[in-house]
Order: sequence, then structure tokens, then C-alpha cells
Amino acid sequence: MPCPSCATPNLPSRRFCRRCAAELKPAAKAAPLPWWRTVWPFRRRVRASSGRGVRLLVILAVVLALCAGGFLLLPAGRALLEDTRDKLGKAKPVTPVGIEASAEVPGHPAKNSTDGLSDRYWGAPAPGASVTYTFGKPFRLVDLIITNGASAKPEAYAGQARALQVTMEVTSQDGEKRTKQLTLSDKPGPQPIHTGISDVRTIRLVLRSPTGLTKGRHLAVAEVEFFQRS
Repeated sequence: MPCPSCATPNLPSRRFCRRCAAELKPAAKAAPLPWWRTVWPFRRRVRASSGRGVRLLVILAVVLALCAGGFLLLPAGRALLEDTRDKLGKAKPVTPVGIEASAEVPGHPAKNSTDGLSDRYWGAPAPGASVTYTFGKPFRLVDLIITNGASAKPEAYAGQARALQVTMEVTSQDGEKRTKQLTLSDKPGPQPIHTGISDVRTIRLVLRSPTGLTKGRHLAVAEVEFFQRS
């Protein structure tokens, strides 16, 4: 076979040229690395599978971190994270430090709605009346429990009119307002409502859609309870 350097004929069994000593069968050059293999930690050439598992783990960790970061930056991602924390945590009651109603029936002040007694109630003369609860510090409102009517006892529940719709207006520490429409059943006893609202400072409830409101009667709300994430 001819020498690749000087073209001198050589026997097939020879490894080097008999004239110039050049290698007759030079080893093939390695293919150039792709661009991503020039970046650490992928730029190092390896033998067999040496270090391949570590690099795959690094790639997987980077991809997961990027996905998680992008997911949490989205409002839906943050909401899902907070909702998951609500479910994993234990809710505990929180008591307002201030209560103010737009209207009250004599003998039935708004403070009755947070006294822990379901046989005393806040009486409102007409639909559109509201009560505002102020809290000492911002918190995550996980759940809200409303006991509608004049009492939790069935025999006294329908003694006064009830609101079947309640508009809840939540104000955060920075002044942002969020509104949520609540639908109540016309039945005695506590009615839990999942809220999941962060940074709550004040809560205003407006009574709407009355039932049983006839002459000589007024709207009644026996109890309102608030729960925060522990």
C-alpha cells in the first residue's frame, strides 16, 4: 500500500513506511464536540459512561428548577401553591378587633355576629346593609363560616328574614380590594365557605337577596367566623 506521505509502496503488514517512517494507518481523528459540549460541565470528553449519570442529573435539576421558577412566577402557579399549603396546614380561628355596621336593629348589634353564641344575631333593617370586620394584622383567610338567620336552632331560625346572597369585599394591607359573591342556603346551622385570600386586613359583608322579609321583620345573621392558616 502506498505511504500517505511519500507514496512509497509498502507491504500490507507494515505499520510504518519503509522510507519515511510515516504511520501507514493513522488513527481517525475524533469528531468535533457540539456547541453545548463546550460549556461546563459538559465539555469534558469521557470514556464509556464515566460521569454521564452525573451530567444527566445536573441537566434534569436545571430543567426542573427553570420549570418550577417559571411556574411560580405565574398567578395560577402561586394560587395553586397557596391552596396546597391551605390544605396541608391546620386552620385556626381569628377574631376581629373592630366591628362596624352600616345599620343595626335596636337590641341586635353587629357585635353579636362574633360573640360565639348562635342564638344572638346581628339585625339589619333592609337589604344592602353591611358590616365591616377589621383585624389587628394581615392574615391568610382560609375559611369563612356563616350561621344565617336568627339562630342555629331550627325552631328559631326562621323567626326573622335571611339573606341568601352576601357580597364579601376584602381589603388587603396595601389597599387592594377583592370582591367575592357568597351564596347561602336557607337552612339553620353553620355554612362553611372556602376563601383562600391572602393579606387580609378588613372584610365587609353586604346582605342581599332576602327571603322571609315581611312587615315587622328584619334580616338576621347569627354568627360569622373567620379562620386563618396556622
